[in-house]
Amino acid sequence: MNQFLLDYLPIVVFLGVCLGIGIALMSAPFLIAVRNPDPEKVSAYECGFNAFDDARMKFDVRFYLVSILFIIFDLEIAFLFPWAVAFKEVGIYGFWSMMIFLAVLTIGFVYEWKKGALEWD
Repeated sequence: MNQFLLDYLPIVVFLGVCLGIGIALMSAPFLIAVRNPDPEKVSAYECGFNAFDDARMKFDVRFYLVSILFIIFDLEIAFLFPWAVAFKEVGIYGFWSMMIFLAVLTIGFVYEWKKGALEWD
């Protein structure tokens, strides 16, 4: 039983370190925060400038299309590497499953292309 508990010692140490770091990071603002803030210091700003428009303004649709494009390629890479590593084990079913997955991603890419997300004026 003693050896069984020693096998879990690294996990307990890891959880203890994580808990210590978490508590330290959550209590640090209370210890080092500014007590009497200057109104200029706590004023709202955007990228170093004063806020000049409403925060709820509409964004151009290209920002959303670029984010969709990122998700498409991020998903492709996240699933393509493990599939390539286990290519011999997945067989013909795994091959065609990945081809269907890539076809769906290609449809999303063509949609992005047709909407003009890849063209910036």
